[in-house]
Amino acid sequence: MYVEDEPDIQAVAKLALEMLGGFDVLICSSGAEALQQVDTFAPDLIMLDVMMPGMDGATTLQALRQIPGFAATPVVFITAKVQPQEVQHLKALGALDVIAKPFEPSTLPDKLWAIFTASA
Repeated sequence: MYVEDEPDIQAVAKLALEMLGGFDVLICSSGAEALQQVDTFAPDLIMLDVMMPGMDGATTLQALRQIPGFAATPVVFITAKVQPQEVQHLKALGALDVIAKPFEPSTLPDKLWAIFTASA
């Protein structure tokens, strides 16, 4: 599951992850949509944008952690806010890692596989 409010980034990430990485990706345009869809989709990994209107990525993560069965689902933030203190804060919230925007579509699947398999 990728929670991202920008349609262009959604399209690029979905294409790269599905075509190059073999992921099955559900795009959610907001934190609220992710909370509605998470039970049905049951993701193995959740990617969150940090800056979104309404519910930001950190708030979305906190809400997802309250849903039975998703307290330990691996989460990766994808954000332009990658200063060391911000990355440290996001990891302290429970993220496995942080991927910087703009990301390289051709390497995004490999980065996610590496993060996901390292956590397993």
